Amino acid sequence: MKRPVFMSGEEAARLIESNKTIATIGMTLVSSSETILKALEKRFLETGAPNHLTLLHSCGQSDRDRGIQHFAHEGMLERIVGGHWGLQPRIMELIAGNKLLAYNFPQGQFAQLYRSMAGGEPGKITKVGLGTFIDPRQEGGKMNEVTRSAPDLIDVVTVGGEEYLRYKPIPIDYCIIRGTRIDENGNLSTEEEAMSLEVFSAVMACKKFGGRVIAQAKYKVAANTIHCKQVTVPGVFIDAAVICPDPEEDHRQTHSFAFHPAYCGNIRLPDAGEGGIPLTVRKAIGRRAVMELRRDDILNVGTGIPNDVIGPIIAEEGISDDVTITVESGIYGGVPMGGIDFGIAKNNFALVRHDDQFDFYNGQGVDATFMGAGQINADGSVNATRLGPNPTGAGGFIDITTNAKHVVFCSTFTGKGLECTFECGRLRILREGSLIKFVKNLQQVSYNGLIARRKGQRMHYITERAVFELRPEGLVLTELAEGIDLKTQVLDLMEFKPVVSKDLRIIPPCIYREDGPFGLKAMLE
Repeated sequence: MKRPVFMSGEEAARLIESNKTIATIGMTLVSSSETILKALEKRFLETGAPNHLTLLHSCGQSDRDRGIQHFAHEGMLERIVGGHWGLQPRIMELIAGNKLLAYNFPQGQFAQLYRSMAGGEPGKITKVGLGTFIDPRQEGGKMNEVTRSAPDLIDVVTVGGEEYLRYKPIPIDYCIIRGTRIDENGNLSTEEEAMSLEVFSAVMACKKFGGRVIAQAKYKVAANTIHCKQVTVPGVFIDAAVICPDPEEDHRQTHSFAFHPAYCGNIRLPDAGEGGIPLTVRKAIGRRAVMELRRDDILNVGTGIPNDVIGPIIAEEGISDDVTITVESGIYGGVPMGGIDFGIAKNNFALVRHDDQFDFYNGQGVDATFMGAGQINADGSVNATRLGPNPTGAGGFIDITTNAKHVVFCSTFTGKGLECTFECGRLRILREGSLIKFVKNLQQVSYNGLIARRKGQRMHYITERAVFELRPEGLVLTELAEGIDLKTQVLDLMEFKPVVSKDLRIIPPCIYREDGPFGLKAMLE
């Protein structure tokens, strides 16, 4: 029986040759193979090799310092094909500076492309990405000027008279994965990882193209002592194995802690005290957003404002048993963490594989998704993927918003310097933001409002002072905060004039209440 060779991180780094393609599996810092990645970086800095690599990664994989930031050296990468770079500032600098070819794929399509590649299919064929910057008739997911003339990795195909996108296969030479235990035969488990991810699919895709799999593990155990149902990757598919010598530093469960049993489902913590976050402009936006929920909804929360406040508000309002929160990493239920720890949760009742989760998002679609937004135009189209010179990329945004039954965008009305207070249950603008978010022209199309209107998708854009709804006639202003002047504090701060509803309502003042629940439980009932 084939068994992997156990070696050090430095020895594993020497296996990787220049001009090859590497797939790394992880999300934020979760399941980052730091021992191997640090050794790769050290080797490059000392010897200049390996160089001119292609890096594949379906998710954002960093905490602004570690993860794929280890590849952020000019000349180390020739090409990157990734899902998200919001927590990879040095990678974004290289992309913005045209130091490498850069392609962006929607996160879910990328995770599932591994499955398509593993099965020898001609690529991932889907409608996800049509009409956005992923569409080759717009940008083809090409994220900088130097990539414009590079080969397309996405094309348009027609099946049964309908248009689809085809995400093309990308042969993999090396796949770097991480697990908890590995036995002497190489069988790998992932029970202490905070996400299930798409580990096996990526391994199979790598093997399809004759590539080599390198695994980092926390513990080495005796042969055949891991329960067969706990084996994520059978040892026959692993070529090299590295036991992390310093798990506290290089095998962390997530950025904020080396290991916590609640975040891999080993224990459940008491629910008492959940929620109760202070009233801020973000919380006020989140409160109005969750008013769009209905009992028994299955919802998704994206990064930014939604992930920071939606989960805690649902807990504070006591409706955790009335709706089900999901996160693109595979989480069902619980209280998700935000920021650098996005994608994990405590007290979730289920955790499915990352690529399987997108079968739900791309197929049936969630009842409601809460997403951030940077720009919106008169058509209801949204840019949430490129703001300014640095490209953050799509993450799961395009996958989830394409087929969600109801899309609720959450953002401040203006950006850069907005200051608000809440006095006696009313919103007061102290200083206006200098950045206009309602614009004539989007820097990039992440969500296509025209397509959404044609298929009858519900869409709301919720800010601290105004609520808009996407209707057949376009973007319609439906609610205004009490005391906010329609002309000077809304219309004059937009580059286009929205339709103003003849039935313009007041935003419920209860969302500006400072203490305790604002009454969402009663609204659901």
